[in-house]
Amino acid sequence: MKYNDLVVERNSRPTRKGRGISAGQGKTAGRGTKGQKARTGHRKMAAGFMGGQRAIMQAIPKLKGFKSLHAKAEVVYTDRLNDLKGNVDNFVLADKNLISTPYTKVKVITRGELTAKIDLETQFASKTAIAALKNAGGSFKKVPTPMRPAKKAE
Repeated sequence: MKYNDLVVERNSRPTRKGRGISAGQGKTAGRGTKGQKARTGHRKMAAGFMGGQRAIMQAIPKLKGFKSLHAKAEVVYTDRLNDLKGNVDNFVLADKNLISTPYTKVKVITRGELTAKIDLETQFASKTAIAALKNAGGSFKKVPTPMRPAKKAE
């Protein structure tokens, strides 16, 4: 056995700060003397706090308007559905490159003539698009957005 092969765990008991000068970490308890960081509660400052002066978020100009966190639905027009048959859902629309991914919201909007008899299962459709589907002999069913499958940890 060599000295460098010894497995020694560090002292797991934390040092008790501020317990008198003779304890080693007494008096100022390793915080130095005076100043903002020597005071209690100095670690709980809000994000963007800049030492009492105007915070960065208050200093920068704000843009007008509003940006939604919800992704917008992708639009599919009824005249593009004439090539499809049977049940049509997000996965069929993605296979035909009518939408970018099957895991997004889809809204069907009327444009041109719809002649195909299809059973549409998407998230949204306009009233006129639903009427066009029914006139062609098909139907519309509102379904939730498909969830992306979870990645398995291997």
